Amino acid sequence: MLTELLGVWSEDAAVSLIIWLLLAVSALYLGRKQAHQLLLSSGRAVYSSMRLWSVSLARLERRLALRNREVLLASGVRATEKLIEREFTRVSNIVQRDLSQYPGLHRKIAESIEKIENDYQKSAEAAPLPPAWGEVVETISALPGTGDPTVVKILANIKKAIEGSHRQMLNDYKKSSAARHGLLAKMQPHWRSIDVKLDQVGDKINGLTQCASKIDGQIRDYGDMLAKKDAAVSSLESSAMTQFFISGLVLVIAALGGLINFQLIAMPMSEMVGGSSYIGDMKTSDIAALVIILIEIAMGIFLFESLRITSLFPVISSMDDRMRRRIMLVTFIILTVLASIEASLAYMRDLLALDREALQQSLINAGSNAGIVEAQFRWIPSIGQMVMGFVLPFALAFIAIPLESFIHSMRLVLGLLVIGSLRALRVLVRMLGGLVLHISKAMVYLFDLFIMLPIAIEQLIKQWKRSQTAQDDSVEVERMDNSVA
Repeated sequence: MLTELLGVWSEDAAVSLIIWLLLAVSALYLGRKQAHQLLLSSGRAVYSSMRLWSVSLARLERRLALRNREVLLASGVRATEKLIEREFTRVSNIVQRDLSQYPGLHRKIAESIEKIENDYQKSAEAAPLPPAWGEVVETISALPGTGDPTVVKILANIKKAIEGSHRQMLNDYKKSSAARHGLLAKMQPHWRSIDVKLDQVGDKINGLTQCASKIDGQIRDYGDMLAKKDAAVSSLESSAMTQFFISGLVLVIAALGGLINFQLIAMPMSEMVGGSSYIGDMKTSDIAALVIILIEIAMGIFLFESLRITSLFPVISSMDDRMRRRIMLVTFIILTVLASIEASLAYMRDLLALDREALQQSLINAGSNAGIVEAQFRWIPSIGQMVMGFVLPFALAFIAIPLESFIHSMRLVLGLLVIGSLRALRVLVRMLGGLVLHISKAMVYLFDLFIMLPIAIEQLIKQWKRSQTAQDDSVEVERMDNSVA
């Protein structure tokens, strides 16, 4: 085909190729304007459509961001309301448990203070004052001495009586001081009792103060959420991301625990339901083991729902307390029964493993007692497997708490990921539209590059025409000037 085309104009391929090139350049030159319009209009059309897509993506991104913000604030408001309610419940418990005993405590403190006051009043009573013997001595000493033996004897007796009274007064004062010190010593236990009771009251008041400070902080955060402040939204986003990754990690750990649990009961289940039975591509025993594990997880979720620890099913938490307690009791009994079944299956698994090992040992080394010696300590792994089979179902029941946190935070995280994806797609679409527009302009210059020879000839002709026009204008101007002159 190509050879025939080259031989159309001449037998010489080079001459024919030159003719074809001249014809192609001429055709491209003649359709230059239309080709430019086609390339530029195509580029502008693609750019306009990409810009329209970008605007649509931006609107969708704003709608999703607004929706995600509303959901984030709503979930934060609900969580904060629960925290505030819990703090008020704690304050109520403190008031009912501790401060309800305050009247009795106040009565004890008042009794102790009254005892201290009575003892203090008793200790403040002074000893009886001695008679005014000083004045009597001064009066007697002022009497003139007569040398009468009777007077001297009377004075001596008076002096002796006064000195005895003085000694008696000192003894009474010492006894009174000892009694006051004894009363003060009796006051010390009451002081300590009052100090202990006041410390108890102080601790209770400090607990109330801490709860009040927490409530103040939560009320402040609650107000920021209701006001839809950016700081509250940023805090909620970081909290949601943290809960998402932490709960995801806990769920991965729980999945690994479920895998261990599956391996623990899969083999004995094959002995119970038959190892050769299949449902699809899976063994019936494996499906039965998975069903038991999933039922345990479901019972754990219902148990925590009835305890009002989680709120995945609001209908359970909205039930009356009697029905909720019944559901809690039923789920706990079912979970205990399943745990007991798993413990028995784990023990059965150990027995099956022991039988297989004994069979292999008897086939390899008949008559040897090595297997008997080893079997003496087989009760240790048997007990371990039974404990694992009984404990793992209860451990898997706690998956309800991270599952709820993961579900609530996953919606927010997915919203953030979709918003980020839309933003990246919008930027990519705008870049693609701009790139297509630049490519269309580059194609225009590339098109002119193929026909640069006719374009150059056209430019030369235009320049020659402009120069001729300028010369004619100058000649016409000179003629007009000469005619005017």
